[in-house]
Amino acid sequence: MYLNRHIGSSAEGRPPGKGWAHQRWNEFYPQVAYKTVQTGARLNGGLRDSVQMHHYAVGEFGPGGLYHNVAGVPLTDGTAKGVDPRFHPAMPAQNHNSVWTFDGTLPPKLLMVRYGQPVMMRHYNGLPIDPSANRGFGLHTISTHEHNGHAPAESDGYANAFFFPGQFYDYRWPIQLAGYDSINTKAEDPRAAFPCAPGETLWVNDLAPAKKTCDHGTIKIRGDWRETMSTHWFHDHMLDFTAQNVYKGNAAMMNYYSALDRGNESVDDGVNLRLPSGSALPWGNRDYDVNLVFADKAWDQEGQLWFNPFNTDGFLGDQLLVNWQWKPTLDVRARSYRFRILNGSVSRYFKLALVREIKGTSGEFQGPKNSGVSYSRVPFHMIANDGNIMEHSVPFDGSMDLDADGDKQNHNAILPTQGIAERFDIIVNFSKNGIKPGDKLFFVNLQAHDDGKGPKDVIPLGDILSERYLAVIKQTSKGPQWDRGDPAVGKVLQLNVKAYTGQDLAMNPAAYEPAKPGKAEGLVMIPLKLHRDNAADKAVLAKARHRTFTFGRSDGTDEAPWTVKTDGGFGFHMDPRRLNASTQLSSGPTDAGITGFGTLEVWNIKAGGTGWSHPVHVHFEEGIILSRGGKAPPEWEKWARKDVYRIGSEKDGLDSVEMAINFREFAGTYMEHCHNTQHEDNSMLLRWDLEKPGQLQLMPTPLPSWDGVRYVNSAALPTFRNGDGVGPQVVVKP
Repeated sequence: MYLNRHIGSSAEGRPPGKGWAHQRWNEFYPQVAYKTVQTGARLNGGLRDSVQMHHYAVGEFGPGGLYHNVAGVPLTDGTAKGVDPRFHPAMPAQNHNSVWTFDGTLPPKLLMVRYGQPVMMRHYNGLPIDPSANRGFGLHTISTHEHNGHAPAESDGYANAFFFPGQFYDYRWPIQLAGYDSINTKAEDPRAAFPCAPGETLWVNDLAPAKKTCDHGTIKIRGDWRETMSTHWFHDHMLDFTAQNVYKGNAAMMNYYSALDRGNESVDDGVNLRLPSGSALPWGNRDYDVNLVFADKAWDQEGQLWFNPFNTDGFLGDQLLVNWQWKPTLDVRARSYRFRILNGSVSRYFKLALVREIKGTSGEFQGPKNSGVSYSRVPFHMIANDGNIMEHSVPFDGSMDLDADGDKQNHNAILPTQGIAERFDIIVNFSKNGIKPGDKLFFVNLQAHDDGKGPKDVIPLGDILSERYLAVIKQTSKGPQWDRGDPAVGKVLQLNVKAYTGQDLAMNPAAYEPAKPGKAEGLVMIPLKLHRDNAADKAVLAKARHRTFTFGRSDGTDEAPWTVKTDGGFGFHMDPRRLNASTQLSSGPTDAGITGFGTLEVWNIKAGGTGWSHPVHVHFEEGIILSRGGKAPPEWEKWARKDVYRIGSEKDGLDSVEMAINFREFAGTYMEHCHNTQHEDNSMLLRWDLEKPGQLQLMPTPLPSWDGVRYVNSAALPTFRNGDGVGPQVVVKP
């Protein structure tokens, strides 16, 4: 009992009525379901051990494998039972109200799904009924966004579709390829398929709907294989409290598996890309496929997680955690690995480099004075950007001028600036470039911040490794303060190379590189469906509807400093009742004259002023970047489909991104926002709708409360359906 409320059996907090019912439920009936509860930090009881695919019994998770003893905790032989929610073994366990995670445990969960197999996630809210029982930050109402699934709006995690303690919300994610209604509808293309084990069956809605049986490791499904996605995550999207709730622990990664991205490197069928993974399981091996969540955190004098919700510029933690661990180490084999790197911060950007420690002074970069060590770069390839495998792998080895700035070394073993929510998948080979068992390698963060407005200086790698740049604690009249730099700059993850006696069957990413001097264009991984330099595609794009979104603060207030201008209008703060833009759900021919790709539009995302940086996220669909700051995009974006578009004053950000985006299959209410979630919450967030053909009435706005959800009428901007118009973009003067 609290405030005369008794929480009995759970009820779903989903808004009622047709507008928020599950779209196309019978077509995408859940074939796998699981439950999770959002709750405070607790000792891991091993509840999910039995549902681990590997059962801690095969591959590197089996006896004798690198990961059989979880987190190095005693008595965890083949189990996660007994793991405390700690950032480091020497730090205190986190209080129940300091950290709120999925099931309350650390390290974070990983959800593994397969194309063609719809998923139901029943998310229970087990947070305290008392909103002040949060140790200073975080709100007990939640809404979960699957970033960036091709999912219907009612399961997208709309910020105003939140639910309360004692309730649950059923998120049904179809896990289908975009183009399901119009491309490969007979499910005949082997590149559009579900990975499976011998004897497995799957209900497939092709032209002869029925259960299909696993055939040589796959079951073919409908849709456009070029829309295959790979590395996702899901996180809280509570209106005005996203930053606090994500920071507090409502975030987990999610891997999509497919015929192309099998998670079994031994399958050589002409479709599987054979990305590093392992081969002990039919699909979904993670022996050499590692998810890494980088996020900055801070803690108080008691070692408990701490956050300042009143810093509307953006909150920065002073320590960098990887998978919620402070300065962790990871054992790796002397072979190739795939790392799925997520920036899971609230406001901090990263620029990560990879180096090898060398005894003596023969390395390119010298270590600290009298340390007796030096360092060399470790090159790698980027193979996916955000959730999407790219057309070509991009070498970060100094062989290409990746951003056409005349400098090949600024991305030699150094990733681009990584904005909040961006994912970079890279392949590193620990048996090449002089690396041998016994070596130590380090991921190093070069990106410094002065505040949460955006990144500032990129610190030279040599200065960090030599400790010429090293933040230290200085005692002042105001107490201890960081001095001489940003403490989150420096080494953040140590990799210890171990011997490998198996056979590395993974692909060679160098075979998939784009054309470069002295080398012809390599093989293609997943091709883009349109190319910015192709004459026919240019003609199609010229007929598309254009829209402009300007992210700034010129029309803001002290209470809501951040605003978004849509198509030249006033800069509004977030109001869930206001519809800024609406596009049409379509699979057939459109104004742009294309068939099958859905409604095509061109969106121009602009920075409204200087001195700020905004990683802008568009829900539901990926876009192909046409230009960045009016110029051709860099190689790591040229071959990619994106769902986060970084604009700002950083050198490789520039003031605008123009991208092409398509809409199909599902309708409803979605969002676009800055993923510096302190900006989003204050109030850089807008609503856009995907309307069904012939729809005249606006979708009403849900208003949840303890006593249920009611609806109010929505209003729309005058330009919400027309944007800047069809054809070449109309220049809108500020």
